[in-house]
Amino acid sequence: MYLGNFVKNIEKKYSKLNFSGLAFNSKHVKKNNIFFAIKGNEADGNNYIDDAIRRGARIIVSDKNLKLKKSIVFIKNKNPRKLLSELSYQLLTKKPKNLIAVTGTNGKSSVSNFYHQILSLSNKKSASIGTIGVQHDNKTKPISNTTLDPIQLREILVYLVKKEKNNIILEASSHGLKQNRLDGLKFNSGIFTNL
Repeated sequence: MYLGNFVKNIEKKYSKLNFSGLAFNSKHVKKNNIFFAIKGNEADGNNYIDDAIRRGARIIVSDKNLKLKKSIVFIKNKNPRKLLSELSYQLLTKKPKNLIAVTGTNGKSSVSNFYHQILSLSNKKSASIGTIGVQHDNKTKPISNTTLDPIQLREILVYLVKKEKNNIILEASSHGLKQNRLDGLKFNSGIFTNL
């Protein structure tokens, strides 16, 4: 994948630079990944840049001014979280036909679950992703957060689309929205339970 096809305003000399994937945890970096140095509540990804480079990252995205080796491409971005989400969802080759977001202070899980059940009982291929987990075909797989990080969510969406789940209901938590976890993901419908 060429960097210039995914990142706007990149220097022309880097537009044909190949990358193999995305990571924001240095432990998950693979050869030729883009590493997003994101400051979290407990850790700052900028402290793990050297580890990411040792593991194979050749492109680093950060909101800090960094001096890196010439063999490493540095992209300064004011919001690496947002760019991570946008790139993650650009990498989706097949998107769900009908993607529904459910947000609000209370009731997201109930509405998502009921909506998924109604679709399933109407013989519509569907799935839901949220607090209860990933639900489809009378199975539930637990997940770590109501709204997953963009890399995990993209992997689940790829899996569900391969399973021909045309209708996917997704809980959009306020925390996930604030952290730009869904930026770049195009929804067909949005449901507000309350404001």
